[in-house]
Amino acid sequence: MLNANEIFTRMYTNDAFSKWLGITLHKIEPGFCSLALTVRPDMLNGFGIAHGGISYALADSALAFAANSKGQHAVSIETSISHLEKIKSGTKLIAEAHELNRNEKLAHYTVRIWSEDSKNTVALFKGIVYLSSKNWE
Repeated sequence: MLNANEIFTRMYTNDAFSKWLGITLHKIEPGFCSLALTVRPDMLNGFGIAHGGISYALADSALAFAANSKGQHAVSIETSISHLEKIKSGTKLIAEAHELNRNEKLAHYTVRIWSEDSKNTVALFKGIVYLSSKNWE
């Protein structure tokens, strides 16, 4: 079975969307993933702030990498996000996904997204993943 870094590399290699977002890896270990991205002008909505889909996509990627990091294929089946603060262009966002619990078929995660500059939490994300019987090899 592959380790967490090897799984991340395999997933990221084929992840055109995470690459387009400019996501970079800070840290990965079994059940945990920390990612970063810097908000670009083309990620802003009509109010001049980051589109909610940007923080959502960052959190969703952190969830995916964390959930798969233990070696078992995992896909999200339910997610939600709360946006707590406006995010401006140039803001570097950090997302940290933590596993809360895991059983044979499901795992629950929380993802905190915060601004590297202000250290303020800008969004909170929850996710449930389905664990398949297939392993990363």
